[in-house]
Amino acid sequence: MASDPTPFLDRVVTSIVRVPDATTPAQQQRAATIAQGLKGLRSMGIVTVRDLLAHTPRRYLDRSVPTDLAAIVPGEEVTVIAHVDTFTSRRAADGRMIVISVMLRDDRGGRLAVSLFTGSAYMARDWERLLRPGALGLFTGPTKMYRNMVQLTSPDWELLDEDTEYSNERIAQASDLITVYRGKGKVTSRAISHIVRDVVGQMPELDDADPIPAAVRKERNLVSLAQGYRLIHQPRNFAQKNAGQRRAKFEEAFILQAELARRRADIRSHKAIARHLRPGRLLDAFDDQLPFPLTSGQLEVGGTLAADIAGTTPMLRLLQGDVGAGKTVVALRAMLQVVDAGGQAALLAPTEVLAAQHAASIGSLMGDLARGGTLMAPEPATRVTLLTGSLGAAARKKALLDIASGQAGIVVGTHALLGDQVHFADLGLVVVDEQHRFGVDQRDALRARGETVPHTLVMTATPIPRTVAMTVFGDLEVSVLRGTPARSHDRATFVVDERRPRWMERTWQRLADEIRQGRRGFVVCPRIDPGEAVDSGEQDQPDQQSDIADEAPRDLHSVEQMVQYLGALPALAGVRIAALHGRMNGDEKDAIMAALAAGSIDVVVSTTVIEVGIDVPEATIMVVMDADRFGISQLHQLRGRVGRGQAPGICLLVSPVAPDSPAGKRIAAVAASDDGFELANVDVTLRREGDVLGQSQAGYASSLRSLRVIDDAQIIAQARADARAIVQNDPTLEGHRALAAAIAEMLAGRAEFIERA
Repeated sequence: MASDPTPFLDRVVTSIVRVPDATTPAQQQRAATIAQGLKGLRSMGIVTVRDLLAHTPRRYLDRSVPTDLAAIVPGEEVTVIAHVDTFTSRRAADGRMIVISVMLRDDRGGRLAVSLFTGSAYMARDWERLLRPGALGLFTGPTKMYRNMVQLTSPDWELLDEDTEYSNERIAQASDLITVYRGKGKVTSRAISHIVRDVVGQMPELDDADPIPAAVRKERNLVSLAQGYRLIHQPRNFAQKNAGQRRAKFEEAFILQAELARRRADIRSHKAIARHLRPGRLLDAFDDQLPFPLTSGQLEVGGTLAADIAGTTPMLRLLQGDVGAGKTVVALRAMLQVVDAGGQAALLAPTEVLAAQHAASIGSLMGDLARGGTLMAPEPATRVTLLTGSLGAAARKKALLDIASGQAGIVVGTHALLGDQVHFADLGLVVVDEQHRFGVDQRDALRARGETVPHTLVMTATPIPRTVAMTVFGDLEVSVLRGTPARSHDRATFVVDERRPRWMERTWQRLADEIRQGRRGFVVCPRIDPGEAVDSGEQDQPDQQSDIADEAPRDLHSVEQMVQYLGALPALAGVRIAALHGRMNGDEKDAIMAALAAGSIDVVVSTTVIEVGIDVPEATIMVVMDADRFGISQLHQLRGRVGRGQAPGICLLVSPVAPDSPAGKRIAAVAASDDGFELANVDVTLRREGDVLGQSQAGYASSLRSLRVIDDAQIIAQARADARAIVQNDPTLEGHRALAAAIAEMLAGRAEFIERA
């Protein structure tokens, strides 16, 4: 083979893999499998050797343990190891195809039918020689019921016996493990296996490309990069497979943590303006007029924030707390400290409804202190300004002027705050609400709006396990706000089986009962109208996806249909019902929520635009239709909208799914616990962690390949410590070129995803 200056991992797979010569039918079939595989790799996004090696096996089978054939369920894609029991062949009725019927058996007496088809009598005779009774084979394909028996039709197969051509290379490995890959079309698992074997056989040592320094590998007892690839793709036993996977997990965590540490170091290399507490000014006036005492948790976290903001190192802190924990008050007090010191604070919210709610809530809490520049404002007052994408031209112009002039001490907005036309006079603090809706890049974009680096506070009402916080928010310090001062009573959650008409009748009767006691309610649907998959959400925000399981297709409830249905129910006669969804403009949404709060509307039928931040103390009941189509965190957030006043709240999760299905168990978990931190652990174990550096953190597209933030907590902690030490000693990674290159590759892959999305 001619020498190629291109680094091995960057070389194109098709340029180094050779289709073998073939004379016998078996060899011809193998050669055709490899050729088809090479031709189709690009359709799977596999071009380079690096791409191929990153396509890790989805399963490992022990060749010494035959499959329990009796346990196979029709309709599944399976890979089985079994002995051939019988082989028969016949010509099809049209005379063109030869139909081969193979019966497999296992040691338990289980049987599985296999159907193969070929137009070549030569090939059929060769298969008969190979698939003789007693031969051990590996068969992969879809199953179905045929003549009252489970059957594999046209599976991908190969023999594992020592005296067959198919098994020579496998036996040469002296391996008990068989790798099973995820294929696509004619790119079968067997094709990928043969191609990977050829590539790994040519692979040199890759020390120059290893992003993990040798000292770290030695300290953590990790194999090298090349050996890790070999153990993942060609393990002789499970111990080797586990060693290869552990290396891959650590590498992924290490690269991610190094980038987060690099960003953290970069920010901390800049200076922030110290915003010291100023006694007797706006913050003290605000505390004096608060109608409720601060909790011990609020005081403790508030003290931490005050100390951070008073320093010249930019604050980077995550504040997490359960629904109703009082994070907004804590954040507002930090913002007022900055305003007292002559700066401005910006609060970034993910939706227009939430931004408007925050602006109204801050205005209500501050009273006249939020009316700076007016006659009724007291001396330390400031101005609270709202900036969203749906503002009219005149309102937007005024808001931009207030922000640029510094008259607006507190600015609340959506993604519109990231626009090029937004200029702050002296931005001292950035508060990002519901961080799981944003990425690190978006935080940095707003932080760059100031002349100096502002302090940053990130908030989330979705409690996050410690390992997730280390992974997703590795550049932030974490504060946890315990307790729920907004709710002093229990909130009940029940699962309602939609297949039971009497249960549904009782659901709507319970809604009517709450309304007739002068309370309010929400009914949540996944769609706006029958023609739409899900609510497209706020115009400032990408579509929010939930961690739903693959349930059978069915018609989902929509806002428009539900408004009509509820309006016609005798039990709800006289109840005032209105719709709320992402297609409405900001003024329409604000009007609906104001009417609900005032009592001129009784029930709002909505999509998940009310998921976070909506605060109507009189709202006591929520009915979530098609609850199985929402994730755990979404359901927990949704029910947090009720029971926030003096009366207890109730949440009814309506779904037709079976209780023992994955979706049924997910709903039951929400009904069984009102502890957001407990549910967070359940949530993360059921879904991917999301694109931790980009815009997709809702769980539907993960940038984590091997790593699982709950299961791999120890690996993440070790990688974080090692990465921080490396970056501390070498902030530019000048002495760690392979690590810098791996980070660049990770970021480039994420950028490509964002462009596609």
